Amino acid sequence: MAGHSKWKQIKHRKAAADAKRGQAFTKLIKEITVAARQGGGDPVGNARLRSAIEAARAANMPADNIDRAIKKGTGELEGVTYDEVIYEAYGPGGAAIMIQVTTDNLNRTVAEIRHMFSRFGGNLGAPNSVAWLFDKKGQIYLDATRYDEDAVMEAALDAGAEDVVRESDQFVITTQPGDLHAVVDALRARNIQPVESELALKPKNTVTVQGPDAARLIKLVDALEEHEDVAKVSSNFDIDAETLAAVSG
Repeated sequence: MAGHSKWKQIKHRKAAADAKRGQAFTKLIKEITVAARQGGGDPVGNARLRSAIEAARAANMPADNIDRAIKKGTGELEGVTYDEVIYEAYGPGGAAIMIQVTTDNLNRTVAEIRHMFSRFGGNLGAPNSVAWLFDKKGQIYLDATRYDEDAVMEAALDAGAEDVVRESDQFVITTQPGDLHAVVDALRARNIQPVESELALKPKNTVTVQGPDAARLIKLVDALEEHEDVAKVSSNFDIDAETLAAVSG
């Protein structure tokens, strides 16, 4: 997970630029709508919706936008019907990639994703070709410059977290999917505020990618994450921090 967590740090730094492109709100609205459609409009009983709402609030989305997205999901307001699908692929350097898509036009989206792989290298695979390389986990990210490591470790493990690691300027806390919100709440009760929390696909092992393959892989992942129909990208790559920063501009 080391490589992809480093990527997460770079994505945090690029968040403001992404928001300016107008894609952040679009993706968040889709996630809220789908979560409400599948699990109902009450975040207390719908963990996915709660996560989506918290992400939207963290991005400073107006409350009215959140409310409308929920109502579109529950059918109280008319809205677009989205399909969800996960594409599995291999990228440059043999990195396994999972692409979670939310779209109103699957044919258009898969054609555009195939084009990205054609441009940057790699190819889409059959179902279950790489899914077995990942586990579904809760992931919580903290600013490591703000909190004492021992205090974070104690609070997280007492609340049921599986693991806490420091990677550069962030702590990464791993939980079972069903324990994510309990651990977040426990951290907040001790005045430890997460930067982000999510349900993620965590690789069981990593693949080291170097040189030109690393540059192509980062360009591919960046292009995928910027696509308006791509909700989330997970990969098992490990690229050293210096190379990662260089190829990410």
